[in-house]
Order: sequence, then C-alpha cells, then structure tokens
Amino acid sequence: MRKNLIAIIFFLSSSFLYPQNPVLIGYWHNWNDTSAPYVPLNQVDSRYNVICVSFAVPNSPSDMTMNFVPDGVTQSTFISQIQTLQNQGRKVLLSIGGANTSISLNNNTNSALFVNSMTTLLTTYGFDGIDIDVEHGDSILASGTISIPNSPNVINLISAISQIKSNYYSAFNREMMLTFAPETAYIQGGMSAFGGIWGGYLPIINAFRNELSYVHVQLYNSGSMYAIDGNIYNQGTSDFIVAMTEALIQGFATSGGFFQGLPANKVVIGLPACPSAAGGGFVNTTAVENAVKYLRGVGPQPGTYVLANANGYSNLGGMMTWSINWDKVATCNSNSFEYADNYVTLFGDLLSNSSLNIASREIQLFPNPCENRVQILNLEGVEKYQILNSLGELIQTGYSSVGDYISIERLETGIYFLQTKNKSLKLVKK
Repeated sequence: MRKNLIAIIFFLSSSFLYPQNPVLIGYWHNWNDTSAPYVPLNQVDSRYNVICVSFAVPNSPSDMTMNFVPDGVTQSTFISQIQTLQNQGRKVLLSIGGANTSISLNNNTNSALFVNSMTTLLTTYGFDGIDIDVEHGDSILASGTISIPNSPNVINLISAISQIKSNYYSAFNREMMLTFAPETAYIQGGMSAFGGIWGGYLPIINAFRNELSYVHVQLYNSGSMYAIDGNIYNQGTSDFIVAMTEALIQGFATSGGFFQGLPANKVVIGLPACPSAAGGGFVNTTAVENAVKYLRGVGPQPGTYVLANANGYSNLGGMMTWSINWDKVATCNSNSFEYADNYVTLFGDLLSNSSLNIASREIQLFPNPCENRVQILNLEGVEKYQILNSLGELIQTGYSSVGDYISIERLETGIYFLQTKNKSLKLVKK
C-alpha cells in the first residue's frame, strides 16, 4: 500500500509540473503593412508557441457570416503552413474581431450564421481553436449580472461559442482551444462600474472559466484602471502590469456580483511588442522584466503596488503581444524580436522543461483517473490515438498534440486503454 501511495504521489507530482506550459502568444497579420511587413505563417519565430491568426470578420454589421481568406498565398498553401506549425507542437488559432470589427448576435439568424461560418472556417483550415478579440458590438456589453447576463446578444454569444466547441469536437474528436483578449475596460473596468463596456467580458469569461485555455487582457490602449487595492494605476508601468494581472487571478467585486479569479496558469500578460504597435501602453523591457519577476515571486516589488499574495504566482501563464510582425521589425525596438527574447529571459527556467524540449520525457495521461477529459502529456507534434475498452474493442480515435484535452464524456465509467504509436496507457474513467 505504501509503495502504491508513493507511486501515485510521484505520478501526480510529475504530472502537475506540465499541465500547461508557459506560452508566448503572438498575433499574426493576415495582410502586408509597410511598417510591419507580412511574415509567411510557416516562418513565424519558433518561440511563439501559440499563434493567433488575425482576423475572422463578418460580412457586415448586420450579417454575421464570418470570413477569412489568406492574404498572399492560396488556401491550400495556408493550410499546409498551419500543419507545419502544428507538427512542431505549436497551436494556431483563428482570432475573431480586432479593433475595427463589431459583433452583434442580435437574432437567431445572425447567431446561426456566426456558428455555421466559424465551424466551416475551423474545419476547412484545421485551426486548433478560436481567440475572441471582439472589441465592439452589443455581444460584449455587460447587462444583468456576471453569473446571469440578461442581454440576448451576450446570451447568444455564449451559446454560439458553446455550439462551435461542440461542432469542433464532432469534426476533430478533440476539444477546441479557446482564448480571450479583452481590453481592460471589459475586465478590470468592472471594478469601477458594471454595464456597457465596463466589465462586459466578465459574464462571457465566467461562462467558460472551466473550458478556456488562456485570457490575455490587452494592457495597452487603456488609460488608468482601478486595482483590487482600491488605487488607480496608469498603463505603461510595472505597477499596471502587476495590478491588472493579479486582479484577474484574485478576482474582484463589481455591482454585477463578484468575479471569481482565474488560475494563474490561465492568465497571460498582453503587451505591445514595441512603441509603434499600439497607441499607448508600451512598457520597456526592463519594466516588463521587473513586473513579471515580482508576479512570479522571484523578484522585488518594482513600484507602489503590493501583491495580495506575497509569494507571487510561479505558474503564471506567459506573455502575449501585438504582434509577431511588429516584434520582427528591427527598427521598432533596439533589435528584432526583443519581446520574444524577453519572454525567454523571464520564463526560461520553465521552458527548459516545456513542450519546446520534451523528447526526453515519457508520455503520460493527466489527470488519471479522470472524469470528462484527459490530456496526453509530452507528445511531440500531432499524434493519432486510439481508446480501447477492456475487451480490446475500439471505442474512440482521434488526433492530439501538445496541450490538447481529449473529451471522454461519452465513455461510461470503467477501465480503458489509450494507445499512441509507441505507447499503451491504462485510462480510468470515473
């Protein structure tokens, strides 16, 4: 019994080391800009392990049929480029919205158009999921309470995302990755007011808190915001990064109810890659380093904001930037990829054991036993799996890669065997 207990503790300890690796999320321009030139998708710097393709947009403000057409290459070439990145263990998401797009699911017709067109785009191109970067429209305006929104637009958006997730699982037999990129007014702004843009994303994120992969609030183009200590902090500072990030982790009170914080490994710091990438909120490398080290509990307090959790958050999710293209521009900072370099400097101690260097680690299942979903840890690229019952009968098959969760909610309670190309693992469904 003691040996079994030790084995279980070891398994859980080793599994929890890698439930989610730190990520460097970058937005990729599907257009050419003379200031931030086009980068072929398959030539994106290797340190970016989650790439948000920008953007899927509607036909018009009154027609929510979503469109995405690759710029500069054919559809087949673009699909091949996505697969190249996926075979490297990287995730490629289709980002919805952007600064110039409005999303309003104000009736059943537009909701259906949104769901059907997004499902088609995901299945046609083979994206790993979607990123919600909606910055305008009635579907992201707060109403009711955080737990019970009463705006049909918000309710319809939540329902639409759920349906897209379900459609994705039916098409790929795996869970869809889901990320959010709200502006600060839509999250931390809920501390000063709840209604309209103020706290607008909170009901949506609350609805998907158990299913989302990451939230990377845009800590730029923001102005000043309240923090959980009751003080106001200005963008472009270490204090702003620390205060806004901890608010998302700790949660905070609003007039629409309390927003329960998110696990630190789902919270990602979002900043512009260089001064020209945003209208305001750029933070230099030193200030970013000071903020992240303090947040992770490995550096001193950089300003006046004091962490509510004095130990910090060692499992912080990572960093995001607008954008990959701007980060590559040599004249925007002192050198190309200054943002990506800083990410490696700050998270290098975790990256040495991350999905970027996993060849020496044994494939495992996490959690195990499990209820509705399971993850295959330490995969290299995309790999086919099969689930067999105790009689050796094939029950489920599909493909999985680094960070994916496999849904097993349709399996009955019992013992199964999950097989990859070179491993067979016992799987216990509770």
